[in-house]
Amino acid sequence: MSDRVLYSFRRCPYAMRARMALVVSGTRCELREVKLSDKPQAMRDASPKATVPVLVHGDGAILEESIDIMRWALGHTDPEGWLERDDAELIAANDGPFKHNLDRYKYPGRHDSDPAAHREEGVKFLRKLEARLEKNAQLCGEKRGLADAAIMPFVRQFAATDRDWWETLDLPRVKQWLADHLDTDLFKTVMQREKPWQPGDAPIALRL
Repeated sequence: MSDRVLYSFRRCPYAMRARMALVVSGTRCELREVKLSDKPQAMRDASPKATVPVLVHGDGAILEESIDIMRWALGHTDPEGWLERDDAELIAANDGPFKHNLDRYKYPGRHDSDPAAHREEGVKFLRKLEARLEKNAQLCGEKRGLADAAIMPFVRQFAATDRDWWETLDLPRVKQWLADHLDTDLFKTVMQREKPWQPGDAPIALRL
């Protein structure tokens, strides 16, 4: 087992994309599932901001942003050439405005927001993805890459918020792209179910 540890939460889209990059790159690490209402002290000690994912290296180095974890892992080993299909601007639009609207669509009570208005703003971003997918099977070419893995978990969350409404949307390429990614061995692997980690638990490897 590696002395590298990933603190993660199965359903967090940021953690999902970090796990995908770690697995596809073959980066060995111990997976520690976190209960968000009872975060382990070891994670808080490593990263005081205490948000997942957090990657702790054996030498004490910390990566606590998912996109940094992705680029670090792929920078060491990138068997599918994901870094060749990166788009920092598109990912920033996902992580910024789209995530802002997604949160206010999904959790209107938490944000005192108009969910319909934010849903429509979110669809504007999805239409940009649809236009890209009219040209290629993936967001930056014919093969999956960093941009796809970085954005897909958030589109998944958007789609799951109201399935009936989602089915009415005229976004056939985005829907097929999402379905194809959800059906991969990679995604199924990173969505493995584990109980929340406690000190003394046997290590669980994150790998395909």
